[in-house]
Amino acid sequence: MYIDESNHIIEYLTNFKVNRTITDYFGGSKNTIIEEITINNKKYYRYINEFWTSKQRQASSIHEISYRACFKPQLPSFFIKLLTTSEQVVYDPFSGRGTTVIEAGLLNRKFISNDINPLSKILAYPRFFIPKISDIKKRLDKIPIYKNLRAEIDLSMFYHPDTESEIVSLKNYLEERRSRNEEDLIDMWIRMVATNRLTGHSKGFFSVYTLPPNQAVLPERQIKINKKLNQKPEYRNTKQLILKKSYSLIRNITDGQKKLLEKAGKNGIFLENDARNTPEIDNDSVKLTVTSPPFLDVVQYHNDNWLRCWFNSIDIKEISKKITMERNLEKWCDFIKDVFKELYRITQENGWVAFEVGDIKKGKIKLDEYIVPIGVEAGFKCIGIIINYQKFTKTSNIWGIKNMNYGTNTNRIILFYKN
Repeated sequence: MYIDESNHIIEYLTNFKVNRTITDYFGGSKNTIIEEITINNKKYYRYINEFWTSKQRQASSIHEISYRACFKPQLPSFFIKLLTTSEQVVYDPFSGRGTTVIEAGLLNRKFISNDINPLSKILAYPRFFIPKISDIKKRLDKIPIYKNLRAEIDLSMFYHPDTESEIVSLKNYLEERRSRNEEDLIDMWIRMVATNRLTGHSKGFFSVYTLPPNQAVLPERQIKINKKLNQKPEYRNTKQLILKKSYSLIRNITDGQKKLLEKAGKNGIFLENDARNTPEIDNDSVKLTVTSPPFLDVVQYHNDNWLRCWFNSIDIKEISKKITMERNLEKWCDFIKDVFKELYRITQENGWVAFEVGDIKKGKIKLDEYIVPIGVEAGFKCIGIIINYQKFTKTSNIWGIKNMNYGTNTNRIILFYKN
């Protein structure tokens, strides 16, 4: 028996002290493991249970865009339902593929999305404005394909020559439309889907077999993969694959959900700022932040996204300079301290921050124990640490994930409250 998230905390917050109410909520199930820890001579609690992934198949298909180190939609959904009501503002300072803000839209909340990488808006914005499949097909049919076109970089290890011609033709078409300020919502949708289909490990992607689509390997490594598997790129019909993925993304979206997303998208705010400095966000305006920061020396976002950046004419070197990827724990904590100062400024009274981190160094360093005092120093009250327990699938074992305490495979959310 797991905690029933329908028992909405908002309904009875006024009757109890917030920290006691949340503590009772997360610790109220007989299956919940409660650990007491001491940080800086103060006691805190960890609550361990399968709080949301037991319902993971209920997520909307619109979320199915791959991005490295992203959390499941059930995570933000859980906290959005628990800690906000309709029309309140949900924020993600490290938005990535847009999981938090899209889930906020589906739940009739307002949102603010921020990510210093412009790929984030490219992947998130179009999914608030879902076009008709017939309109996507008509647009694709109009895009001219020029044979024998080649990229300015060698992509022969990824693509059949005819596939590469189609990709470059599409890239040039979209670039021209954008340069003329003629790129519309259908173009943006096609850009988003094509960006997601560039490389992957099935025939549903434009490329030869490679790593999963959330990370594009460098050309020299793909050459080794091709040699090891004795493979060479086969032709892929890019327009058919874009249509196929479009069908998949909207397969379980209702008309009501489309309207909610469109409403949220029209009123939503998309920023490309450093998370430490977001002057466009008013003081005391955000009810809930749900986010996960750049991981400490674990994920190389610039390497993973080099091909996506190429397709979208984004300077990967400039993006790499902006994205904070600290190898040193002390410097990473200094960065997070400044993020929390900004979060405290924009969070309204009685507002919340759900801050997801993972373990590093095979569990030897638990980042939650570093984040707790940072949030408290910024002015928040730490309500507790929520750890979602999930049994790994066969796929996880294939990829070598054998201990749920290792790496970023365990969701650890530090929950903060602003009095």
